[in-house]
Amino acid sequence: MKPYSKDLRLKVLDAVDRGMDRREVSGVFGASLASMKRWLKRRRGTGPVGARPIPGPPARKRAVLLEWLPSQLENNPDLTLDEHCGAFEEDSGVRVSRATMRRAIPRLAGGRPLKKSLP
Repeated sequence: MKPYSKDLRLKVLDAVDRGMDRREVSGVFGASLASMKRWLKRRRGTGPVGARPIPGPPARKRAVLLEWLPSQLENNPDLTLDEHCGAFEEDSGVRVSRATMRRAIPRLAGGRPLKKSLP
């Protein structure tokens, strides 16, 4: 889920500052009351209300997997997810779960289906 933009956050806080009811602001801008409360608290405490960086290390598998996957699916369209996972681990040395592979295939350009072709 992507964070709200800084521009939207500033507009919401400006509307609250002008005395607009928070529920009305929520309806107009589509931001939740809890988010507004968090933004107001953060502005009082530290000042800036921009989105915080995503915690943890950056994802490394997805970029490598999405680069490798199109040629793999082109050459071996009828392999199972487990077989694709095994081939990826052989080629790159990086292990991915079946769930990761299942989510990566539809993300490719053209949205490839997960269905098998009949023999």
